[in-house]
Amino acid sequence: MIAELESHELLKPLKDFFGFDKFKGTQEKIINNILNQQDTFVIMPTGGGKSLCYQLPAIMSEGTAIIVSPLIALMKNQVDAIRGFSNETGIAHFLNSSLNKAEIATVKKDVLSGKTKLLYVAPETLNKEDNVAFFSEFKISFFAIDEAHCISEWGHDFRPEYRRLRPIIEKLGSVPVMALTATATPKVQQDIQKNLGMLDAKLFKSSFNRTNLYYEVRAKQNVIKEIIKYAKQNIGKSGIIYCLSRKKVEEVAEALKVNGIKAAPYHAGLDAKERAKTQDGFLMEDIDVIVATIAFGMGIDKPDVRFVIHHDIPKSLEGYYQETGRAGRDGGEGNCLTFYSYDDIMKLEKFMKDKPVNEQEIGKQMLSETASFAETSACRRKFILHYFGEEFEESKCNEMCDNCRHPKQRFEAQDDLELALECVSESKEKHKVKDVINILMGNNTATTKSYKHNTLETWGKGVEHDKDDKFWNAILRQAIVNGFFSKDIENYGLLKITDKGKAFFKKPSSIKFTRDNDFSNAESDNDDDLTGGGKGSSTTDEVLYAMLKDVTKKIAKQNNLPPYIIFNEISLEEMSIQYPITMEELSKITGVGAGKAAKYGKLVLDIIKKHVEENDIERPSDMVIKSVVNKSGLKVFIIQNIDRKVSLEDMAKNKNLKMNDLLTEIETIVASGTKVNINYYIDQTIDDDKKDDIYECLREAETDDISAILKELGEDEYSEEEVRLMRIKFISEFGN
Repeated sequence: MIAELESHELLKPLKDFFGFDKFKGTQEKIINNILNQQDTFVIMPTGGGKSLCYQLPAIMSEGTAIIVSPLIALMKNQVDAIRGFSNETGIAHFLNSSLNKAEIATVKKDVLSGKTKLLYVAPETLNKEDNVAFFSEFKISFFAIDEAHCISEWGHDFRPEYRRLRPIIEKLGSVPVMALTATATPKVQQDIQKNLGMLDAKLFKSSFNRTNLYYEVRAKQNVIKEIIKYAKQNIGKSGIIYCLSRKKVEEVAEALKVNGIKAAPYHAGLDAKERAKTQDGFLMEDIDVIVATIAFGMGIDKPDVRFVIHHDIPKSLEGYYQETGRAGRDGGEGNCLTFYSYDDIMKLEKFMKDKPVNEQEIGKQMLSETASFAETSACRRKFILHYFGEEFEESKCNEMCDNCRHPKQRFEAQDDLELALECVSESKEKHKVKDVINILMGNNTATTKSYKHNTLETWGKGVEHDKDDKFWNAILRQAIVNGFFSKDIENYGLLKITDKGKAFFKKPSSIKFTRDNDFSNAESDNDDDLTGGGKGSSTTDEVLYAMLKDVTKKIAKQNNLPPYIIFNEISLEEMSIQYPITMEELSKITGVGAGKAAKYGKLVLDIIKKHVEENDIERPSDMVIKSVVNKSGLKVFIIQNIDRKVSLEDMAKNKNLKMNDLLTEIETIVASGTKVNINYYIDQTIDDDKKDDIYECLREAETDDISAILKELGEDEYSEEEVRLMRIKFISEFGN
């Protein structure tokens, strides 16, 4: 063992190569440990400076450091960064499946010549026999296993290839190993050390608390509209928006672009050049907002990301922590906003149904923790830090989460906590949270029946609080976070009473808890409504709505048309929420469009302007949010094929749609103000007499409701499809 280097001996290469004057946190101790040929385990949050912990010792050491990294994009980014500090291009290389034979030859030549100090490899690359043979030809200074949580089935990015790293490392001789991760629960930490054979490694664990990050969870309603509003309020700032599906990534990115935000999509379905261009554009600030699947951001060294938004709740708290950790890495503003609906949790559970039972169990426990985090009304920072095995006093949150900034009223929970402790004790600490709640609520389930829980003293004693399980969920979550219970992760998350819990049970005292947040009104997938309107909205200006309804009737009478053709009720309601005062703003209202605004808009705008001025109304800042409904591929396909006079049956068949669904799409197009001409199809399928009768009925009707019109015409003689086709023609001709 060699002696530790003095600070000045490390600071000189730090300054000479990287240009830094000092180390952050435990960096200096970590670097000294690996230079001293000791196995080293680093748990450091995103933004803490993990990369430097292996980059500097690699440059200072004889030989080449092998850096195992899970993503090609991450490797490229890191190699580019290192090369940027050096005159020698060969100082850093990556070796993975993206390289051709000539490029691989160049890498090997530079490594064998001694030029290369850092060689980044994918775990799959390290597992290949010919590569193992190549690695034995040169001196390896040490192995650095980045994103080491990938080793554990309990980690959020489990990669089986990581499990095979230790035998390969042993083949290459006695080489020190450094494992690094930004997210590791106590269970994952144990897995990493065990699987890498480094139980004696020195552990350097930084606090998981990122004091500059603000955590907020909102109910999932009108999500794209809310995201656009947020991006507009933070115009020019860098942000990342995460979605679970590629389709949603494209949809959100398009909506942002249409609304003047410099945004771009990023997912595995795009070709490598496009992804690289987007990544570079984000780093160079030509792009402000990246909309991405979870792969984006790993290893991206952009310190000034000001917000991270989750359109969908992540699959695990580790994933959430890592992704939100990409905000505010420079210590500045970092806002983390998540949209939550329990429907999304259930959807993610369904995705797991084909996996092995063990994986399903792990996945469900992770999802349960994520749902608990979203629904809790206690300090979110305390919840996260507890999850990672760190104690935290919530008063130190400094109102940097929505629950601390807008606290819920606390209630006396002494009796409730006593009852929960008694229930867990009485049921022999053999059950999960859900089962304990079922005992307290007196719910007969398969588990409660097989264990004869109805014979317990605590059976049904908690039913007075709630008809559902929200109350007891809140009690048990807060009891766990505050250390009265622990979860036995190894054993399906069974609740165990801690020493603190036993002490409380013996000598109860006053304790205050809060009720969980209620997200029961959240919707899992309602992004088609980008305007926030809709029948029955509580923000509707009823006085203005009545005036607009009257003027619409007046315009309709002048034009000998039914009122719904001029402006339908949804359009009027949205006007009475958004208060448009220009033709451009009016044309953005659902179901209006530029043509209808120009044709019928003047009287409406005069009324709105006068109403706004007389009542000193402050109009919403998101007035100009534009819908991208008609920009989707299906809508474009339909419009183009109608122009070509393609039969509707052929269109439906081509897109694997039912006729009913195709008509709904065409109705959406027409309702948004686009004119279509389906006369060619109507003339072939509906008799002239029927056409005239339906047309007359539509002209005289007070509403365009299909069932009312069918009733008027006689349901036996006319089909719903015929009426819908004629309604499309009628609205298109007179309304658009």
